[in-house]
Amino acid sequence: MAIETPVTRRSALIALGTASLSLAAATSALAGTPDEPVVKTIFLASDSTAAQKYQDVAPETGWGMALPYYLTPHVAVRNHAMNGRSSKSFIDEGRLDAILAAIRPSDVLVIQFAHNDQKSQDPSLYTEPWTTYQDYLRLYVDGARAKGAVPVLVTPAERRRFDRNGDAYTSHGEYPAAVRALAAEKGVPLIDVQSQTLALWQSLGLEETKKYFLYTADGRRDNTHFNPPGAAAIARMVATGLLGSSVLEPGFVRRLDGDVPPSWFTWPTTTLDHLPAP
Repeated sequence: MAIETPVTRRSALIALGTASLSLAAATSALAGTPDEPVVKTIFLASDSTAAQKYQDVAPETGWGMALPYYLTPHVAVRNHAMNGRSSKSFIDEGRLDAILAAIRPSDVLVIQFAHNDQKSQDPSLYTEPWTTYQDYLRLYVDGARAKGAVPVLVTPAERRRFDRNGDAYTSHGEYPAAVRALAAEKGVPLIDVQSQTLALWQSLGLEETKKYFLYTADGRRDNTHFNPPGAAAIARMVATGLLGSSVLEPGFVRRLDGDVPPSWFTWPTTTLDHLPAP
């Protein structure tokens, strides 16, 4: 099934606004100095699990906020991930267009969706794993390649789910398998965060995993979104995967064997493009 991206006045306006809002809100303050100029930029296309967060939801942390801490100043991160988006709605709103307008040869486009693609009750979000989901992901891959950039497919981070026996189990159905198959079909580097997080949650267990998700003193109980340690764990998987697949050279990554202190994270006050989490 082929997909044509609709071009409407609304999507065009959103694309123009997204280009400025996303880049201003999500530019890495760690990247680039006169002595260490930026060599390449990593663009993130994803949902709330990766997105920039703000003071009103702190300590909620997207893994895109943690990724710069695992990269040297030669690599910039432009985090276009947005709460509540699927592979479909991200494109329909002009957000992929905004990325493709800015991305350059040798830059990297990291693509991770599925949490909202699963919402079959919402036609603006829903995609079917083996048809429309893959069709939309192909638009990201082909768009990046047309610009001379490197696309990277990432399976979705697992939610915190345990059965009665205390075993972690998957919550993403066929979507991770569809990503793996598409990566093999297109010859795209794959970072299998889903399998890594499932194994990590299993090793940590029911109680210890709460230290990676939003379990707070004020009563928040969120088994999908991360706090700083959780976001850092996912970001380290992504950085390690970028190195392991030779998308990044060794001189572009750091701290892969260490922890990022929660005190390093900050949350901006607000953004006009901040929407409720899924």
